[in-house]
Amino acid sequence: MGSLSIPSAFAQFQSGGVEKEGSWYAGEGLKQGDFFSYSLCHVDYKECAKFEMDMWIKGDKQVGSETKWLAEVVVYDGNKRVVGEMELGKIAPEPTGGSIELGVYRGAFKSSIVWLSAFATSDSSSGGKGPKEFKATSWGKIGNIGGEQVLPMALETITIPSGTWKTVQMGWKTGGSLSKVWIVDDFPFPIKAKTYTHVSEGIPPTEYEFTLLKYRENVQTSPFGGIVSTADAFAAAGCDTNFEKTVSIKKPTKNFDYQVHIFYGPADPVVGCEVNWLISFISKYDDTEYLNQVQFDFLTVDKNLTPLRSIAQEEGKQFLYSPSGQALIDFIIKEEPGTANYVIWIYGLSPEGIAPSGASDYLEVKVPIFAADGTAPVQKIPDWIKNNAGWWADGSIDDNSFVQGIQFLIKEGIMKIPQTTQGSGGSEKNIPSWIKNNAGWWADGSIDDNSFVQGIQFLIKEGIMKIPPNS
Repeated sequence: MGSLSIPSAFAQFQSGGVEKEGSWYAGEGLKQGDFFSYSLCHVDYKECAKFEMDMWIKGDKQVGSETKWLAEVVVYDGNKRVVGEMELGKIAPEPTGGSIELGVYRGAFKSSIVWLSAFATSDSSSGGKGPKEFKATSWGKIGNIGGEQVLPMALETITIPSGTWKTVQMGWKTGGSLSKVWIVDDFPFPIKAKTYTHVSEGIPPTEYEFTLLKYRENVQTSPFGGIVSTADAFAAAGCDTNFEKTVSIKKPTKNFDYQVHIFYGPADPVVGCEVNWLISFISKYDDTEYLNQVQFDFLTVDKNLTPLRSIAQEEGKQFLYSPSGQALIDFIIKEEPGTANYVIWIYGLSPEGIAPSGASDYLEVKVPIFAADGTAPVQKIPDWIKNNAGWWADGSIDDNSFVQGIQFLIKEGIMKIPQTTQGSGGSEKNIPSWIKNNAGWWADGSIDDNSFVQGIQFLIKEGIMKIPPNS
């Protein structure tokens, strides 16, 4: 029988270690003036939605008896910019403090870019792990049940946006998939990673993924001058930046294929300001069962359900994806004041990158949008009110009945009109014929809602129609 050769990469993985002298630890060679730009995602933040994290090492900071690195940071997360500072340890460059606004991003940084500090630190005398040799058969073992060894696997030259690098590929098995992190000798942080969460069955989702986009040395002045946090810009524009997702909506989709539970805030979204959504996709059979691997989009549509805006497209994606059945979405309100028609369009359930086989379904959500000056939105007048206008125009109902009907609709909030100064005239005054003509034209679709509302405003100004003050 002939002999079967074993591929070298596989052999390296089984035994661990690569043919390279020297050692490495997280933070090796880190110094004042270093600038890093990473594309990054972590499963604990929006289920691995990517953001960019730029970091400049400003210098030392004394915290009690400990000297730390002080880093200035700017995060670009979709339409948001978050500006702040981060403190990094010297033995292990894990974030230990900094701006509150960077909290979730610090967590993602700690659990991804500096994750190998759990195995390799600059000093072992104070309880750290110490530097690790490239030739070592193992750097340590993953802590979860059934966790595999973290091993130096292979030497590999890779090209990424920041350049071409000679790397050592670290790896470990996770639920049948191979997680990889690429490190460079004498370089503080890994330059690339693609890892997976541990699952006992099924396809493991990504745990974290990152790539070094840019690196510069000896940057002596802050590269972030003039960059303003989006939250500060919103606050300066008068937007509410301290809000909760207080509005709750729970409904089945149009064809009853799914249930959708929504929380959003602020309760009164304003043009040019941010709104946050938490969307849960739930089984139609069980309120407690979240759906997995949901492919969907968040749309703004017209009355014919024609898409006017797609959040997936704005994020450069074909669709949005939720492995767990829960999704966090935030965006800036671009819709006009009035009632926005939002649609959560569910393509179906399938792994990312694989087209769902079933039919699509959707849930339409109507949200009142306020103008930037804070004035309440003018809602679209319900179409059934046109019946009254048509009957009045053709003489089927008299002036008084028409006026009383409009008064009732405004009082009950069914029909809303702009703030109008009320005149002192009496209801015995005649209604001008042009208003009745307007009503007839509006009823048959010849003029728009705004033209009809102008007629109602005229009746109020002239005192022909009295509206209670609380309306």
